[in-house]
Amino acid sequence: MSDLPRKAVTRTAKLAALPLGFAGRATWGLGKRIVGESAELVGRELQQRTADQLFKVLGELKGGAMKFGQALSVFESALPEEVAGPYRAALTKLQEAAPPMPTRTVHSVLAERLGEDWRELFEEFEDKPAAAASIGQVHRGVWHDGREVAVKVQYPGAGEALLSDLNQLSRFARLLGPLVPGIDVKPLITELKDRVSEELDYGLEAQAQQVHAEEFADDPDVVVPAVVHQSEQVLITEWVEGIPLSEIISDGTEEQRDRAGQLLARFLFSGPARTGLLHADPHPGNFRLLPGGPDGEDDWRLGVLDFGTVDRLPAGLPTPIGDSLRMTLDGDAEAVYELLCAEGFVKETIELDPDAVLDYLLPIIEPARADEFTFSRGWMRSQAARIADPRSPAHQLGKQLNLPPAYLLIHRVTLSTIGVLCQLGATVRLRAELEEWLPGFVPLEEGFEGEEEDLEEPEESVAGA
Repeated sequence: MSDLPRKAVTRTAKLAALPLGFAGRATWGLGKRIVGESAELVGRELQQRTADQLFKVLGELKGGAMKFGQALSVFESALPEEVAGPYRAALTKLQEAAPPMPTRTVHSVLAERLGEDWRELFEEFEDKPAAAASIGQVHRGVWHDGREVAVKVQYPGAGEALLSDLNQLSRFARLLGPLVPGIDVKPLITELKDRVSEELDYGLEAQAQQVHAEEFADDPDVVVPAVVHQSEQVLITEWVEGIPLSEIISDGTEEQRDRAGQLLARFLFSGPARTGLLHADPHPGNFRLLPGGPDGEDDWRLGVLDFGTVDRLPAGLPTPIGDSLRMTLDGDAEAVYELLCAEGFVKETIELDPDAVLDYLLPIIEPARADEFTFSRGWMRSQAARIADPRSPAHQLGKQLNLPPAYLLIHRVTLSTIGVLCQLGATVRLRAELEEWLPGFVPLEEGFEGEEEDLEEPEESVAGA
């Protein structure tokens, strides 16, 4: 594959073949069991073969297919360890690269959007892409003022491909669900579809990235490249050199993993408080580890890329998140239940036992209880198994909870970030980040020492004014 397949029938045929392949392998598995192989071994091999085909097709097609694969990739740590290995290689490819589009297509888009003399805007421009993703690919260059830049060029026809892929994937979401235990695939696809128009609008992306770049310009821990130029289908930003987080996950030192995890958690919670925006695409391909942190060249900073998907939160993360988290840690079942009902997490037609709700939530928020917590694939798998097992009380209670639309993207981003922390195996002081940045987590009387004249200030500071 050297270009984004433009004919809808081609893309549809490739995606439509996936459920047929699943069915064929199921028949193959039945045959293996008939001749005496253990169901457990056959099941593992079946899952591996299915994953290999799924992520190969998703990566080749780019567009919405690859976007969906990237969204799934952060939940790899929820998979049983014995089958996770083969997944990791395929998932990492989805996070970092896809087959590039032809050079002539890149030049055509640049000429159309920047002008026929587009080359005069650059001192250098590399035709070979530095990275390729779901709706565009990135080329390295040197801008006419001498700055090293990343030139993101959108694939022609990317919008149609995104919608077509996601519509097709939603038709057999039920078959994809077992690949990632504990994750409901259909709402994930629906939410990705709802974000298509924003993802394609490089103007919106440039605005979101520049807001972050200005806010974090002097930050010792987080680096966001500034926007250099933007036009339809082309976004040019400063170049950031660093180690991709996928490499830290596979080969990083313990120090690098812990530092990356701490900064990732800090960015998740501080970003909305400081900018009014939530970076909503937290897969490892969008982060880099850069030298030159607060303690010198041997220390590390977090580089953050790709602001195509953001959640607009002018007042920062909703205060009820911090309130409910604090009350859950305090064991106040009645107060937690009352708040969940008020926010729409429990529908009016449903009545649940507050103590059962508390029992459901406590294991999930374990990382916020201790001063520091080591995230691991084992912990993630235990949570996924607890919620996914139809026989467990957690599964039965979880089915009765509701996720209000206003919290949908926040929920996915938080889960995705936790998935990446588990891939890193990072030891993180999460509670400290929550106390610093999450509205409601620290009671007002504690955070402001009861000084009434200060009680109006949190909203202004949270909004990043």
